[in-house]
Amino acid sequence: MECLIGIDVGSTNLKAVVFGTDGRLVAKRETPTLCEHPDAAHPDWAVWQPRQIWEGIASCVRAALADAGGCEVRGVAVTGMGMDGVPIDASGNWLYPFISWHCPRTAPQHAWWLEHIGADEQFARGGNPVWVFNTAFRLMWMREHEPAILDKTWKWLLIEDFVNFMLCGEVATDYTMASSTLLFDQRARAWNNDFIAKAGIDKNLLCDPRPAGTVLGKVHAAAAEATGLKPGTPVVLGGHDFCCGCLPTGAFEPGVLLDVLGTWETVVTALDAPVLTPEVQRTGVWMDSHVARDRYAAVCATVAADMTEWFKREIGTGATEDTPKAAWDKLDALALNAPPGSNGVMFLPHMAGSFCPVLDPASAGAFAGMRSTATRGDLMRALLEGLNYQFLDILRAFESTMGIKPDRIVAVGGPTKNRPWMQIKADVTGLPVEVPECPEAVPLGAAILAGIGTGVYRDERDAFRQVHRPGAAYTPDAEHHARYQDLFPRYRKLYPALKTIG
Repeated sequence: MECLIGIDVGSTNLKAVVFGTDGRLVAKRETPTLCEHPDAAHPDWAVWQPRQIWEGIASCVRAALADAGGCEVRGVAVTGMGMDGVPIDASGNWLYPFISWHCPRTAPQHAWWLEHIGADEQFARGGNPVWVFNTAFRLMWMREHEPAILDKTWKWLLIEDFVNFMLCGEVATDYTMASSTLLFDQRARAWNNDFIAKAGIDKNLLCDPRPAGTVLGKVHAAAAEATGLKPGTPVVLGGHDFCCGCLPTGAFEPGVLLDVLGTWETVVTALDAPVLTPEVQRTGVWMDSHVARDRYAAVCATVAADMTEWFKREIGTGATEDTPKAAWDKLDALALNAPPGSNGVMFLPHMAGSFCPVLDPASAGAFAGMRSTATRGDLMRALLEGLNYQFLDILRAFESTMGIKPDRIVAVGGPTKNRPWMQIKADVTGLPVEVPECPEAVPLGAAILAGIGTGVYRDERDAFRQVHRPGAAYTPDAEHHARYQDLFPRYRKLYPALKTIG
């Protein structure tokens, strides 16, 4: 049987997933990604150790291949988190750990960037928000604090590019990973020489950017021994995790919006060209190149399932003996039994701040409209309604600033098992919501890129036709949608009203 492998370098787990060319999951292995705090003088500094990343990936690939039972691997591609990178010397030795995105050490470099380049200029050229953990700041920090190490550095490899290098000995990055550095010009799809020079970064340290789906090299003998892959297996450039998740869900086509649900809710839709205007910037939306050829991605993210977990933990069902599954089943039933509008209770989902389309990290969450008759079911449904009002607000921002009006939503991630959440999403937006049968969308997207690079698939559309399997579908209830249209303007008044007393 022919198969493809998607490797996912995540903040929580390292995964190797073997897929058939029809997209069916054949085998999966994962191991925790270990975030360390090795500097006693700076206990908040956080790193990933290169050895743990590589050995964890290699062991997962070997075990997954053993589980798969001798399939013929046509290609392998890597996806995962952005920003984090490692310096290597000309002999391929790593010289310093990956500085994790959890690490606050680059706050001074972040402040310098905002003063000397500015958030407006950054967005106009690169489409990025300026975050303290962007790659550029790690390079600047190394120049200031570890110049001897940087002097020995041949290349700075982003974490996916490091795994590729360990597999095949070649160095490159794809456009989506380059987009996370602050150093990429989205319109030119090339390194931004102006920003690089202003920041005092040696451009030679950066890998050449190429399109996702490009064959990078072949698995060499040492990597074959470590992973169980055959020598000569093609290694293909993957890309940033949320963009890869668009491929098996069809969200590389205009009109399809991908909703990736987890602790955070990431909303992604495809564009033919980047929209780098101040209006878009003010909503917290950012622009990335896409893993789909000749496409861009409009992306935003805000905290979501963290609040449902808080509700389960702090308010719960009133039954202390409930297992997690029993608790969720009861909470789902409570939410379904409460009426649309939650008997007047509304929820502002800003318990960890707000990042899109209201850009205010200092904002706080709130329940409003509470009366003594309010029940757990009202509160639970109000929480889900608030999260979906926020989602609708994102859709409205996409439409008003970029002219994007999706005709359907595809949702993936653990919270898609929450039936009330998905039905309320359809009712609030008035759009159908599909939850495809795709338990590992992100590594499957990487596997698709491996297949495109090696000729298994002609292109993204051909791959989607072969791997897509419909799952649950949620159709808007017309009566409920009308009710939510009436309530949505009230929701939008919550933040301005509460901001005045915060």
